[in-house]
Amino acid sequence: MIRIHELKLPLDHPEPALRQAVLKRLALSQPDLRDFAVFKRAYDARKTSAIQLIYTIDAEVEGEAAVLKRLAKDRHITPAPDTRYKFVARAPEGATRPLVVGMGPCGLFAGLILAEMGFRPIILERGKIVRERTVDTFRFWRQGVLDPASNAQFGEGGAGTFSDGKLYSQIKDPNHLGRKVLTEFAAAGAPEEILYVSKPHIGTFRLVSMIERMRAKIEALGGEIRFQSQVTDVHIETTGGERRIAGVTLADGETIAADRVVMALGHSARDTFEMLHNRGVYFEPKPFSIGVRIEHPQSIIDAARFGKSAGHPILGAADYKLAHHASNGRSVYSFCMCPGGTVVAAASEPGRLVTNGMSQYSRRERNANAGIVVGVAPSDFPGEAASNPLAGVAFQRHWEEQAYKAGGETWRAPGQTVRDFLAARPSDSLGSVVPSYKPGVHPTDLSFCLPDYAVAAMREALPAFGRQIPGFSMDDAVMTGVETRTSSPVRMTRGRDFQSLNVKGLYPAGEGAGYAGGILSAAVDGIKVAEALALSMTSREAA
Repeated sequence: MIRIHELKLPLDHPEPALRQAVLKRLALSQPDLRDFAVFKRAYDARKTSAIQLIYTIDAEVEGEAAVLKRLAKDRHITPAPDTRYKFVARAPEGATRPLVVGMGPCGLFAGLILAEMGFRPIILERGKIVRERTVDTFRFWRQGVLDPASNAQFGEGGAGTFSDGKLYSQIKDPNHLGRKVLTEFAAAGAPEEILYVSKPHIGTFRLVSMIERMRAKIEALGGEIRFQSQVTDVHIETTGGERRIAGVTLADGETIAADRVVMALGHSARDTFEMLHNRGVYFEPKPFSIGVRIEHPQSIIDAARFGKSAGHPILGAADYKLAHHASNGRSVYSFCMCPGGTVVAAASEPGRLVTNGMSQYSRRERNANAGIVVGVAPSDFPGEAASNPLAGVAFQRHWEEQAYKAGGETWRAPGQTVRDFLAARPSDSLGSVVPSYKPGVHPTDLSFCLPDYAVAAMREALPAFGRQIPGFSMDDAVMTGVETRTSSPVRMTRGRDFQSLNVKGLYPAGEGAGYAGGILSAAVDGIKVAEALALSMTSREAA
């Protein structure tokens, strides 16, 4: 199989043009091209008047070796890599059952891979099954009734369930583990296009049924999944100076013995972070970001990005990615952009308000939204971060509490127009952009909900973003606070064997452990950790 990179065609090219372009690039006659398939399709919209599609093609040809030799100097022609997933081990007879704590994307794929290798994992999830969790989450959005154990952060599917369902990442992936993730999602009911579009997404409603099918697959392979089973303690034994995991205790008092435990925690499992820290598990503070959600009419973003091609079915709703380095040294950037989506209430603790973004597969809501966030470092956290690696959690909680107060302590989110934010005056009303956040938005002054340096950096960045995307700094664009959980505030540092630096058999994994950011990277990390665990149980060294 031969791979052709960066094969460019006009946006509205006829279907036969793709085959002709493949033949031309390979300098082949029609009979020599047996078959071809689109591996990836992206677009180049830098010139809105002439948007191009960019294909990566896998072609099966006659005389492959000779063709590759003839085109050896063309860097866009290479052998197609084998992206099929290969299991690294099989469970030995009588192998002990590993535990996986958490059933977000990381825990889901760690459990799936272990189950496929025959290890019959036990997955412990503090929240509810995804459909019950969906009912609880929508009740919070509509009625303001928060269930701290079942919400946008906790429950089957993790925080990614109530998001745009983005399935792309910038992680290095030499073993094509991301392809395994996409293949499993497609088999579970995701649109086939996720296998080839450059920025695949699923949307919340489709994720629900997909997660259910993946759960059924794990159980059919011998895995066991326990919901509403929060881990409240870990048991660590010391032998010969080495500390090793021996099991966990659940909220109901049950103890489960285990010598290998995957900690696939989400970035909001703050009580579990504290418990593990108190038990001496090694943690470090890490940078993350804080800011707000900003909403514009999707039509403005479409027009700015696609020009006369706005609304084209291949392009869909336009996204954007923005960054600005402010004069105070802070980086401001767009985060988790959700085309045609909504701003959602993502709180998981009473009295602490958090926002996030979500889209359905169709991306047909009237507004575009994204986080506009500012980087923060451990030196910004209260107290001595070096002696208290959980100081970032306290930092997040402080600003979430401020947002809750600024919104009127009713779960309404504090909001402000861009016009008023730039003028440093409170908003007493909103304009033409209707905010999508439920239970509602309270016009106020967002500067009470953010650090001064973040406010200053964002006031500098917004006009700069408006020069990149006309209309971005429009007066009536709505900013809703606060966005604090862009990533985990801690890292449960691990070694090359994927185990905790100071507790053998404990495998920190995914976003909560500080090793991922988003559905795809978390799922890939779950696979890596599962492989390392499997190799440790079959007396082989992880590469």
